[in-house]
Amino acid sequence: MTKKIAWVTDTAALLNETFIEKYKVHVLPLNIVFSEGAFRETVDMTHDEFYDKLRTAKVHPKTSQPAIGEMVELYKKLKAEGYDCAVAVHTSSDLSGTYQSSQTASQLANFKVYSIDSKIGSYPMGKMIKDGITLVDKGHDIEEVIAHIEKMTENAELSFIPSSLDQLHKSGRVSGTKAFLSNLLNIKVVISFDNGKVVMKEKVRADKRAKKYVTDLLRNDMKNADINEVAVINCNNDKDAQSWRDELLQEFPELKVLVLPLSACVGVHAGEGTTGLSWVKC
Repeated sequence: MTKKIAWVTDTAALLNETFIEKYKVHVLPLNIVFSEGAFRETVDMTHDEFYDKLRTAKVHPKTSQPAIGEMVELYKKLKAEGYDCAVAVHTSSDLSGTYQSSQTASQLANFKVYSIDSKIGSYPMGKMIKDGITLVDKGHDIEEVIAHIEKMTENAELSFIPSSLDQLHKSGRVSGTKAFLSNLLNIKVVISFDNGKVVMKEKVRADKRAKKYVTDLLRNDMKNADINEVAVINCNNDKDAQSWRDELLQEFPELKVLVLPLSACVGVHAGEGTTGLSWVKC
């Protein structure tokens, strides 16, 4: 008998409404906490409103995971609607407790949930869900689907370039001295995911060299793996993202290149203007 499977994620994936409606994905919002209170991403404020607020905030905002009560209620609702189980793809457990909360909420709701630590964020999370749904539609057992998605978590890549270190300094990620010197010397850092952890990959002079470094990472992976789709990701910097997309298409005309916004929670730490690339090796 075919199982009725629900698909769940959080706003770290920042799926667009077309994707959410097409694949019937249930999205749990992450929270951005300003001095006057918490705002649920995509629910209580738009991205334009977030960046407007970020620019004028006297106290730097923080981020927090969805309330576990929201998860419990969602899982109870899915159970009542006749779902046999859910597959929940969440942002890296090294960045958020959402994955762990999903496991606890599953027990509290007495509902089977296959919680998956994506070990990343953004574009790969949506691709994991899309591929999973495709496999289910083709008749694969849920265990095969979960194994495939977990393999994808090992092959997902995401590297980004903050426009400056100011926001990373405000969020406590780098010292004020490092941020000052970086801006003074026009030093750009490349930040990547490494087995779920966010690490500083490289420091170079000028944005052009930083972009070349990230593009070289893609080039190297394309030599050794099947990659037919790449996402240019950005924090409210669509202009530079579109320009990077055009550069990639000139070099790789057969490549499908998407331009996607990053979660506002990334904007809290990396800052407005951030750009990067993300892909999944097949």
